[in-house]
Amino acid sequence: MQDNIPRRLLRIDCCAVSDAMDKLGLKDQVASGLAQRATTRRIAGRVVTYRLVAAADAPPAAGAPRHLGTTAIELATAGDVIVVEQRTGIDAGSWGGILTLGAKVKGIAGVVADGPVRDIDEARAYGFPVYCRSLTARTARGRVAEVEVNGAVTIGGVLVNAGDYVIADGSGVAFIPATEAVRVLDAAEAIAAREAAMARALLARQPITQVMGADYEHMLR
Repeated sequence: MQDNIPRRLLRIDCCAVSDAMDKLGLKDQVASGLAQRATTRRIAGRVVTYRLVAAADAPPAAGAPRHLGTTAIELATAGDVIVVEQRTGIDAGSWGGILTLGAKVKGIAGVVADGPVRDIDEARAYGFPVYCRSLTARTARGRVAEVEVNGAVTIGGVLVNAGDYVIADGSGVAFIPATEAVRVLDAAEAIAAREAAMARALLARQPITQVMGADYEHMLR
């Protein structure tokens, strides 16, 4: 069941998911350099996206202005993860404190931003997980603008579509195509179970060279 995917992801870690995708031949799905900036909690969920460009490159907005990120928050449901592309090179926030509070109130699991995030102290105070490329105090106003919500985004070189799944922890951020989620989870859970058995063997004082022998080296074949 698709509804069970985030719960299953939260029981494992990003490394197990990365290993599972290697095993299944799903390459280039892991984004590095997106640091855990607020809380040390692992997050996992269905992806809701938005993409930012330089304000000078944005088409004229139709209708009443809407602040970046607000549409994504309204579209998201509890447990979703908002994923933001802000690869303009402009030092301007792609996410901020009021957005954090709005997302927290709605039960959104966290945010992953390939770009700068501001108001990080507020995210820490709210206990809201943020993974991002960098931090800034600079506002988005007049610098960057939202051009697309729930379209494809590129995060750390990974193409991510709305409705895909993400898991993020202190090791990294992994994106799982929606069509592959169950297959990846089955493989990741098997890998995690084997590694748990290895940990038990080490605690039972088996030699580490024996525990991490040929079986471990060939585990992803």
